[in-house]
Amino acid sequence: MIGLMMMNKVEWIGKYLDEIIPKPRCELQYQKDYELLIAVMLSAQTTDKRVNQVTSVMFQKYPSLKDLKKVSLSEMEHLLKPLGSFRKKALYTIEIARLIDEEYDGIMPVNRQILETFPGVGRKTVSVVLNELFNLPEFAVDTHVERVSKRLRLAKEEDSVFEIEKKLKRKFPKEEWGRRHKQLVLFGRYYCKAIKPECENCKLKEICKKETSRS
Repeated sequence: MIGLMMMNKVEWIGKYLDEIIPKPRCELQYQKDYELLIAVMLSAQTTDKRVNQVTSVMFQKYPSLKDLKKVSLSEMEHLLKPLGSFRKKALYTIEIARLIDEEYDGIMPVNRQILETFPGVGRKTVSVVLNELFNLPEFAVDTHVERVSKRLRLAKEEDSVFEIEKKLKRKFPKEEWGRRHKQLVLFGRYYCKAIKPECENCKLKEICKKETSRS
């Protein structure tokens, strides 16, 4: 508790994240801009590991936007079957490839308003893409970030994803947003897990809602 007395809670959280996850990175694999956009869209309700297994086959078999947009729906469904909601995601993948190729001359637009009109692409997906590819200051909130933020009292239980994003942006310096997003994702994925979190040796357990509720 002495450490918390010497710095505020957000600084303490940042210090600990830097200690255990010093080089955070996006775990989705991609070679081209549009590949990341599609991969993030596909990652909803599934794991990055499973998405990587699927996209490694798909992007090798169909290496361009023109190839992807011509894939039959049944073939795309077959490729994406290991993922949740694979039928919808098959439609989204083909249409995203078509839009970028035909409406934007094969160049993925660097524009939130445009990208959020793409099928299956929401605010979180766009935030990840803009930060990862273009280093723009964004703070994406996925299920891991939401869970960790609520446990660490950075947000309230009733807060929506957008409310959590606004609070995190106020608490952390703008230049840290992308880094902290990735760290919170990895912290939630490997440490502060939904089931059986590794609380025993966590230096944040003194401020964790889950831990303090047990005492």
